[in-house]
Amino acid sequence: MNEGHPWRGNWVARLYERVRERGYDSLTAFAEARPTASLVALAEELGKNDFAAVQVFKGLVEEAERSHQLTRLVRGQLVRELSACLPNGWPAVMDDATRFKVAKALGLWSAYTPVTHEKRVEQARATLLATPPPPGWRPLGPDDELLLTLLPDEEA
Repeated sequence: MNEGHPWRGNWVARLYERVRERGYDSLTAFAEARPTASLVALAEELGKNDFAAVQVFKGLVEEAERSHQLTRLVRGQLVRELSACLPNGWPAVMDDATRFKVAKALGLWSAYTPVTHEKRVEQARATLLATPPPPGWRPLGPDDELLLTLLPDEEA
C-alpha cells in the first residue's frame, strides 16, 4: 500500500505488480501498447494517485538501458509529447499559437531525454524546426519513418 503517496513504500515492486496484473511482462510492453498515451495517462492507468509520470519514465529508461533500446524510447517519448501537444498533427501554418504548441512538445521531449541522448535530440529538434515535416504529420509510434531518419538506432 502506498498510503496515498506515489513515493511511499516499494513503488517499484508496486509498479511492476500493476503491469503484470494488466497482462504485460514489462513496463515497456505496457507502454508500447499505448504509444500515444502521455506518461501521466500511463501512470493513472496503473493506479490513479499511486504513481507519478516520472516513476513510469524512470522504469522505462531502466528497461531501455538493459535492452539497449534507449534511442527507441527517446523516439517514443517524442511521439507521446507530439500526441499531447499537437493532436491533429504538425501544423500547416506556424503562427504564435502553433509555434507555442510545437515549442511545448519539443521542450517536454527534451526534459524527458536521458543525458546520453541530449545532443542527438538537440540536433533532431533543430532539423524538425529547420525543415518541418509535412502538415498533419503525426507519428503513431517510435518506428515512424521520419523519426527513424531523425534519430536512428545506434549500432550495438
